[in-house]
Amino acid sequence: MTHDAGLVHTERRGDTIILWLDRPDELNRLSTENQFLELADKIRQADRDPTARALIITGKGKAFCAGGDLRKMANREGFSAGTPQDIRTRYKETIHQVPLALNDADIPTIAAVNGAAYGAGCDLACMCDIRIASANATFCVSFAELGIISGDGGSWILPRLVGRSTAMAMTFTASPIGADEALRCGLVSQLTSPEQLLNSALALAERIGSHPGNTIRMAKRLLRSAERSSLPDHLDMAAALQAIAHTSPEHITAVNGLLQRLQNKSP
Repeated sequence: MTHDAGLVHTERRGDTIILWLDRPDELNRLSTENQFLELADKIRQADRDPTARALIITGKGKAFCAGGDLRKMANREGFSAGTPQDIRTRYKETIHQVPLALNDADIPTIAAVNGAAYGAGCDLACMCDIRIASANATFCVSFAELGIISGDGGSWILPRLVGRSTAMAMTFTASPIGADEALRCGLVSQLTSPEQLLNSALALAERIGSHPGNTIRMAKRLLRSAERSSLPDHLDMAAALQAIAHTSPEHITAVNGLLQRLQNKSP
């Protein structure tokens, strides 16, 4: 593991990059401008790495990420300091860099939710492409309990994951949900034991990485654009990307490999 300064530590496992939120004594809270900028920068670094096939974000200790620093909020420090214009500018320049980095990333992203994902931590998990969770994970859109709203894009992504009604219920009540309920409502796609969470995330990343990297990145780009484009525009983009895929060496290698495997299975 690379022990760089700050909240986020980077680890490489084969073709997979792991970003560890590594302040377990503080429940991996995102509480400073530098922490958000650090996380956004490391997401972008992973996305720029042509040898990386997947990115996992997880937390050390008993929490994935417990949101922000309540003491700083109470004292009007940090993100809460200054005038409304100061706060707005600070959000746009720091906090918003994380959801933008995740939304722009072509590398597949996996949130391995090991424990509490509250507030900004819940939103961080939601911004990843795929979420798997340990059986003791909890999710909470906790902002209303603090008299604030989701200012980091969580209200944009959550309805897309669980539907409008469930998203509103989670937001209005600020009530935590457990791992089983998160699986039922589609917030996560897989549950594991706490001991097997990282191995399960790595196995998923390895499965993704077994396919041509450029193909997966183009597929992600196409899926992402589908959320905000018309069918004709989507088909136009699909044709353009498919033309690239059909003429790539990876496509020929993949097809020949499949033909060989099918031939080997023939009686």
